[in-house]
Amino acid sequence: MIPDATTPRRIHVSAAVITDADGRLLLVRKAGTTAFMQPGGKPEPGETPAETLARELAEEVGIRVSPDALEPLGRFTASAANEPGFVVVADVFGVDIGDQRPVPDAEIAELRWVTAATASGIEIAPLAREFFLPA
Repeated sequence: MIPDATTPRRIHVSAAVITDADGRLLLVRKAGTTAFMQPGGKPEPGETPAETLARELAEEVGIRVSPDALEPLGRFTASAANEPGFVVVADVFGVDIGDQRPVPDAEIAELRWVTAATASGIEIAPLAREFFLPA
């Protein structure tokens, strides 16, 4: 069966919910894009969702965590921020980074710690905005 034009195409990713002591959510913006989103990314062949996220956190923000230390929060679906006509299907994990400090690396141009109150004026990806942005 061929999908019709109204069927959204899916992008599978793993994404992190990382909060600091003040309850702010860590968001990143990839180079060449405008929306801030949770750190994470697409799996490589053979990776579990937790392995994907552990790898992506190391590559994107220099955070080292064991896949076994990630807390599964569920699978969430939202419109893709940077790819019109796609939806993102995200395996989301809570991540305790201890005293590690994230820094932009790889394709990450910028990172911010935000709450709903401090996020006005910046574009936030639908997944983070709809499900994880703290009040």
